Amino acid sequence: MEITDVRVRKLSEEGKMRGIVSVTFDNAFVVHDIKIIEGQSGLFIAMPSRKVGEGEFRDIAHPINSEMRKSLQDDILRAYEEAKVRMEVEEDEDYVEQE
Repeated sequence: MEITDVRVRKLSEEGKMRGIVSVTFDNAFVVHDIKIIEGQSGLFIAMPSRKVGEGEFRDIAHPINSEMRKSLQDDILRAYEEAKVRMEVEEDEDYVEQE
């Protein structure tokens, strides 16, 4: 299974959630609402989940092995960093245009 697209749909500087992405596999299957979270050891991904009890959540979709999780997380965090750089460049360009 190949990750063919990662789309950063939301970036945030507030709270622990830094972004939300959608990932496409083999140009045929997409998983929405994967969250990028700022943890004590750095950024990590949280798969989409639903509430199943009092304060308990269960992943709706998730990698089955650590190799796939690492590949998925690496691709998502790379896309996130690229999106942050693009956003900063756009903000700088908007600032220059205002002067």
